[in-house]
Amino acid sequence: MLIVGIILIAIITFGVVNIMQNYQTGNELDYYLLRETTEAAMTDAVDYGYYRLSGLTRIDKERFVESFVRRFAQNVSNRRDYNIKFYDINETPPKVSVLVTSSTVATTDGTEDGTMTITNKIDAILESNYYANDYVTKLIRSGELDYSEIEEIGK
Repeated sequence: MLIVGIILIAIITFGVVNIMQNYQTGNELDYYLLRETTEAAMTDAVDYGYYRLSGLTRIDKERFVESFVRRFAQNVSNRRDYNIKFYDINETPPKVSVLVTSSTVATTDGTEDGTMTITNKIDAILESNYYANDYVTKLIRSGELDYSEIEEIGK
């Protein structure tokens, strides 16, 4: 009976260790995936035309969301359910807040409500070396920008 008890305790211990390892590894992988995907999607979403005109960095919201979802979907595990929420996307200055929640395969009570969830949130700001072009900035704000003058401004 003692040997059966030891084997039973060993099996339960291995199960608990396996569940905790799945949870911790999933949390770490989700965090790094979220961080790298956010950085790459923000770089993809930079509006280079606006940058050339004003010298200020700006991202396109729709392009960011599209790039983020595409990149994230290519790299996730098929054994989990992911929920992505975009809380804040500022175009100028470029800042995003993204929350990703994933459900693991482990459940606490055998139902869908008892699944263990991993939540990661990231706030990212895209920084760059700004240069000030006062003439172009004044023209943009007043609505009098003539694109034929752009070549002369850059010289």
